[in-house]
Amino acid sequence: MRKKKKTQPKKRKRINYDYVIQNRFHFFFILLTALFFILIGKMYNVMIEKKDSYEEELGNLTYATTKGESTPRGRILDRNYNVIVDNIAVNTITYTKQKGTKVKDMVDLAYLVSEKISLDVKQLTLRSKKEFYEATHQQECRKLIKEKEYEKYSQKKLTSNDLYELKIERITPKMLETMSDKDNKAAYLYYLMNSGYTYAEKTIKANVTDQEYAYISENNDKLKGFNTSISWERTYPYGDTLKTILGTVSTSRQGLPAEEKDMYLSLGYSLNDRVGLSYLEKEYENYLHGEKAEYEIVNSTETRLIKEGTRGNDIVLSIDINLQQQVEQIITDQMLYAKWEPNTEYYDHSSVILQDPNNGEILVMASKKLVNGQVVDNVRSILTNPITPGSVVKGASILVGYNTGVIHIGEQIVDECIKVAGVAEKCSSHTLGLIDDITALAKSSNVFQFKTAIRVNGQEYFRDMKMNFNQGAFDLYRNMYHSFGLGVKTGIDLPIESAGYGAKKDKAAGNLLDFVMGQYESYTPLQLSQYISTIANNGSRLQTHLLKEIRVYSGSNELGPVIYSYHANTLNKVQTEPQYMARVKEGFYAVVNRYDGYGRGYVDDRLQAAGKTGTSQSFIDTNGDGVIDTETITSSFIGYAPHYNPKVSIVVTSPNSSHPNSSIDYASLVTLRITREVMNRYYDFYGI
Repeated sequence: MRKKKKTQPKKRKRINYDYVIQNRFHFFFILLTALFFILIGKMYNVMIEKKDSYEEELGNLTYATTKGESTPRGRILDRNYNVIVDNIAVNTITYTKQKGTKVKDMVDLAYLVSEKISLDVKQLTLRSKKEFYEATHQQECRKLIKEKEYEKYSQKKLTSNDLYELKIERITPKMLETMSDKDNKAAYLYYLMNSGYTYAEKTIKANVTDQEYAYISENNDKLKGFNTSISWERTYPYGDTLKTILGTVSTSRQGLPAEEKDMYLSLGYSLNDRVGLSYLEKEYENYLHGEKAEYEIVNSTETRLIKEGTRGNDIVLSIDINLQQQVEQIITDQMLYAKWEPNTEYYDHSSVILQDPNNGEILVMASKKLVNGQVVDNVRSILTNPITPGSVVKGASILVGYNTGVIHIGEQIVDECIKVAGVAEKCSSHTLGLIDDITALAKSSNVFQFKTAIRVNGQEYFRDMKMNFNQGAFDLYRNMYHSFGLGVKTGIDLPIESAGYGAKKDKAAGNLLDFVMGQYESYTPLQLSQYISTIANNGSRLQTHLLKEIRVYSGSNELGPVIYSYHANTLNKVQTEPQYMARVKEGFYAVVNRYDGYGRGYVDDRLQAAGKTGTSQSFIDTNGDGVIDTETITSSFIGYAPHYNPKVSIVVTSPNSSHPNSSIDYASLVTLRITREVMNRYYDFYGI
């Protein structure tokens, strides 16, 4: 057996630590050197190659801007570029609450400043007086809260606002008797300083005297939060003419209306910005409001102007302001004259609309009302107060007869008093005998419309017949009326408009007879204007509007370029044959021009007009008890001129212009007189 060789143990290799350390040192040195060069490269890239872009990015991150005060709004002009709403500069005192300002600081300022400026203390409300008393008698007012109420507060069952309201409620008149005139003046200023949004700028007083302006300007470093500025106010070169629908603008004290605050803030407005609150100022806010100046915030005390503020754009209306004023004067004169006539005790207003039937533009929209012997503007009623129209609707009524084939052009029907079961006898104003469709319009035959409606209802008239209820007949008439704008909104560019009063549900067959003669539903004068304009232009219902164009602010009082022009907007076409519409227009011409037409004398022959009169029963509450107690008569006229190429339509309404009287059978002709004078004045302005 072979012997195994003994293996010699391996000798351990001796490590040269100095060598290893030296190698590692070289490695780390090379690594650090590489990193250093990488860092140098990056720094070069940042500091040299991309310096400009990083500086721009840094600027964007630290750039802060602020906007100046509201700039003046754009002007409102009439169709002939007469300025009817403008701005005037006014010296103003403002207050902006600084952060950290305490109640005592504001009270002290209120006492100090109220001694230097005049204030209308009569506007100090009881609530504001109590709030000031609480602010100046805090220790005393704390005692007004009961212990158990403080306990509820600590248990979070009451809020601090609840406790405050309890204090205000419990401040008695006797406590307030201790307040002097000086206290009351300071209280009113304190209220102004706290009105609106907490840290928004508030206008304390506009149109201040030079002395008041100088006092604040010279001492605003001591009067923390008070300052002076040049603000603006709306001015009306034509006085109160059309002022109602021109609308109003908020003050900087009011700022944004609370109910629309979020909407305006989302559009970039500030809390104290002035905005249109009603009518045209509100409707065209996005054009009329100005662009505020923009400032860069340099530091806590310095800003730099980067963008000038600009006035808002100018809007041009379709209104002729000079003709508007003359029409208003005609209404006023004729209304006052009519009040001397018999049976006009309940008559108090008349309205007039002149409109271009070819594009929907309104030239004149005027209404005047007598209130306690004074004539006041009443133009809003044209938009919101429906009247019983009477026979003016018969143009639309007779078209239903033509369309359904129950009558034809030239057909003759006997005008006689009719009697159907369950309904009182119904007649025209005079028994007319055998008449055709033109005479029916010229002499405003009710019976012609009654017998036509009975046929539309699916029956033929005989005395004491029973009318069947047929909803389809009501729908035919109502749809025709709607296609002319009666009972639907006209689309006028104002924030408020009534659609009139329509029956919620048709119940009695006999009501159809009232419907066709204009005694069933009621419409606004504005709807009547759209109706007659639609007839005048052969059946296109055009959107009624006041805006004509918008012009950009030019930097001066000169008119800037047009940035928007309104174009006629057709809402719908009346569904009828051209010969039927022509027949209605022939009837309307006969109303005004035939020797026996009921509209004879309403318009001077030189205007070659066409139109339709309307007399309706109306009912009023004469003693304010909520009960309708008196029958009156409402008179109306609708028309257009010239008949062969209409350029203007007219509506005149005089609600309650007379009333039935057994002693004196007299009806005022105030509507005729107004119509004739207004059309003559239109002729003076525009010819034919």
